[in-house]
Amino acid sequence: MPLTGRTHDNIAYIRQMLGELRAVANMEGAEMLRYLIEMAYVEAGDIQSGLRPLSVGGDRNQPAGMAMKTTG
Repeated sequence: MPLTGRTHDNIAYIRQMLGELRAVANMEGAEMLRYLIEMAYVEAGDIQSGLRPLSVGGDRNQPAGMAMKTTG
């Protein structure tokens, strides 16, 4: 399913930010963090080009099932 204009713009923005974060992680020598950011960067590019769907499960409104611990 093709991305809507707004979704495409949002994915492009995410990919741009990931590229910047990747450069910072690389400068700091944070190899594992850089690698994980790179994987997300590649994933965003694949979504943009239509090689991967936006959501693997099909329903993007469902929570991932991960418990999130808040700080503070």
